[in-house]
Formats: sequence, C-alpha cells, structure tokens
Amino acid sequence: MISTNDARPGMALDLPDGLYTIVEQQHVKPGKGKAFVRIKLKKVGTGQVVDRTFRAGEDVPQAIIETRDHQFLYRDDLGYHFMNLEDYSQIVLHADDVGAAADYMLDGSTVKVTMYEGTALGVSLPAAVELEVTYAEPGVKGDTRTGATKSVTVETGLSVQVPLFVEQGQRIKVDTRNGEYLTRV
Repeated sequence: MISTNDARPGMALDLPDGLYTIVEQQHVKPGKGKAFVRIKLKKVGTGQVVDRTFRAGEDVPQAIIETRDHQFLYRDDLGYHFMNLEDYSQIVLHADDVGAAADYMLDGSTVKVTMYEGTALGVSLPAAVELEVTYAEPGVKGDTRTGATKSVTVETGLSVQVPLFVEQGQRIKVDTRNGEYLTRV
C-alpha cells in the first residue's frame, strides 16, 4: 500500500477495476474543506486514460511492475516468441500485446518486456532502431532543395518517409515513438 500523497507519475496502482499507471498527480488543498489528490491514470493493456480523485493520505494498493530484457526470437501462428536473457526461459506474446512494436523488431533484437506478477503485459523498445532499406524508388537528381521526401520500405515491412538521397541497401535510424526517419547510419 502507498499513500496518495506519495504517489508519483510512473508508479503503478492495482485498483479493483484493473492495473493502472500514474500519468499525472496533483495535490489540491481547497480553501474550504479537506485536501484531496487528483490523479490521471492510464489503464495497462487498453491505454484508456481516466481521472480519479482520492482523499489526501488515503492508502491505495501499489503494483510492482518490472521490466526484463528479452531477445525477440521469431513470430509464428502462436504469436511473438521472446527469450529471457537472464534464465533463458521463453514466453509467447499475442499480437495485441506487442502492438506497434512489431514494426521495429528484428529476429535477435533485444527489447524490454513489462511484467506484472509473472505475466507479460507488453513490449517497450529503445527510442530509435537501425533498419536496412529493402526497397526505395530512385530520387530525382537536383530535387533536394525543397526538402522533398519519398517512401521507402525497411526490412521489417514498415514504410518510412525519408529524404530523396536515401537508397536501397542503406541503413537508417528510425524513431520508434512516431515512425519518423532520423538519420542514415
């Protein structure tokens, strides 16, 4: 249990209607009446954001969420297979649990798997990954002054908008948060 006065963004709460992470926390002391704590919560799994109000000093159950390094092995009909790098055990996550991270994962890449009470909740990636361009239309020579872009396909099948000078076979760095091109590698 943790006091609502000690709750901070990033912590997880195990409330009766599900597991939530704290997005924002605000301690409010009105001129008349008792103080309260307004917390913006994000439901783990669905991403739904809700606002809750608690009495100041009220105890709420804290959930300990841990992240462990896993290696992405392969994908098949059962889902995405990962291996724990500490004890070499394997887990399988469904496509819903992996989400958009699947567009940036290559066989053998290391990711962080979020765990709660031994159950895998999801996958988090580094801020940027390096991927090889597998298909790119040739750029028009001399058309670099306008900052024009073209669409290329990387080795995971993701389509990325890049400057015209990027060619097939080159490696590029892609931001995993928004899917934008960062630089050539």
